[in-house]
Amino acid sequence: MPIDDIKPTRAGLLIVRRRMALAERVHELLSMKLDGMMLELIRLTDRAAEQRRELEDLYTGAREMAAVAAMMEGATGVLLAALSVEAVPTYAVGHKNVFGVRLPDLEPVAVKKTLDERGYGVLGTSSVIDDAADAYENLIEAIIASAELEGGVRQLLGEIERTRRRVNALEFKVIPELMEKRRFIEYQRDEMERQEWTRLRRIKKIKAKRAEKR
Repeated sequence: MPIDDIKPTRAGLLIVRRRMALAERVHELLSMKLDGMMLELIRLTDRAAEQRRELEDLYTGAREMAAVAAMMEGATGVLLAALSVEAVPTYAVGHKNVFGVRLPDLEPVAVKKTLDERGYGVLGTSSVIDDAADAYENLIEAIIASAELEGGVRQLLGEIERTRRRVNALEFKVIPELMEKRRFIEYQRDEMERQEWTRLRRIKKIKAKRAEKR
């Protein structure tokens, strides 16, 4: 029932009071959720920044190891070693629930490999190829971890904005309108009670006068 359709009766007053209690409870819960999400956002943002710095260091190291491997084995040797890997690195997508928000949970798949899984002959290559492969596997894992954190930050930012709008709507529109409606109904009921009391008093006086005439 729209708030404007609520009648200034006892039943209408009960409806408004129930709605106010519900709106205040929802506002309290959403405010707690908003605070929790803000703390989680700060935590994720700090971790994402740290992960990004680590990612940059791993990228620099991997490039250096690839350059050393190319110098030792030649660009063709490095390319052949890379092409011999059959299992392509990827990730599995899952979700985790944080304050009712579905955050991405990325799990590396076929990233870390043993020497046998890499496909190239151990005897035909030097250890620099293995070192370069290790460096790039660590880099790929860091990329996946960074993507998970940054995806979580984006999801939280979107949910925080939606929750803030709901909190503001309750705080500055819904609850004030209900309070105003409650005051209006209480005023109307008080006015009706005063009118009824005045009417009863007038009737009592009329009855008293009639009794005196008898």
